[in-house]
Amino acid sequence: MRYEGPIYRPPSEANSLLIQATIGCPHNRCTFCMVYKNGPRYRVRPVKDVKEDMLEAREICGPHVHTLFFPAGNTIAMKTKDLAEICCFARATFPSLERITVYGSSQFIHMKGPKQLEQLARAGLGRIHVGLESGDDVILKRIKKGTHAQQQIEAGRWAMAAGIELSLYVILGIGGRERTREHAKETARVINEIAPDFLRLRTFVPKINTPLLEEVMEGRFKMLTPHGVLKETASLLERLTIATTLTSDHYTNYINLCGRLPHDKPRLMEEISRALERDESEFRPFFVGTE
Repeated sequence: MRYEGPIYRPPSEANSLLIQATIGCPHNRCTFCMVYKNGPRYRVRPVKDVKEDMLEAREICGPHVHTLFFPAGNTIAMKTKDLAEICCFARATFPSLERITVYGSSQFIHMKGPKQLEQLARAGLGRIHVGLESGDDVILKRIKKGTHAQQQIEAGRWAMAAGIELSLYVILGIGGRERTREHAKETARVINEIAPDFLRLRTFVPKINTPLLEEVMEGRFKMLTPHGVLKETASLLERLTIATTLTSDHYTNYINLCGRLPHDKPRLMEEISRALERDESEFRPFFVGTE
């Protein structure tokens, strides 16, 4: 099996077979993301090569693979017919396959439209991991996400209506001190409009080789303190009204919040309240991310 460039996968795909379908990210402008800033440039691998790697994986792992993840950073941007073809081939190659998953940004999901998303669902694509980051259009523009709130709502709804599970990621603190209120309010609004299957929390950590790190170091972006992040989290959760699975499965977070909303909301709010009673010096210190 062949891999090129950084290979990232969500924590929930830890046990998945990784077969690279794309290289790099077709957007690659987000000011907070370091993954592909130094390359490689985005391109799609030939379908023939992807299939060859799946056959080699079958020789190594056997036919009983249960979950498969197609890296890299925005595989949903592949031509629909090609992505559908490798999904169908995966199902034939691994008869026990229960889920096929990709990363995909909202703008590229939106480009597919409902009919192409339905085609991908029929081919076997079962879940898309989407970096929502924020529902606030001011923040989305500042971090150069390449999308806006309404497009994210439509893309999320279309994917779920097609029968594809949606796993949304929110970056706590990505609006800094200036827009923490708007970030919590607008992100909750967008999440409520989409009602994703999964909501995954991350806390903003400035990364090397990124424009946002420069803003932090120059004092133009003022980061939230640990208590600030926790208060923002509480404000976000208070506003959520939909049923979803919440996880905080990431090293950047100050506390681990996991549960089923809305059932577990009182417990989660209590966990945040208890964390706010701790001195800020007890939480992890500021650091610059390198991965």
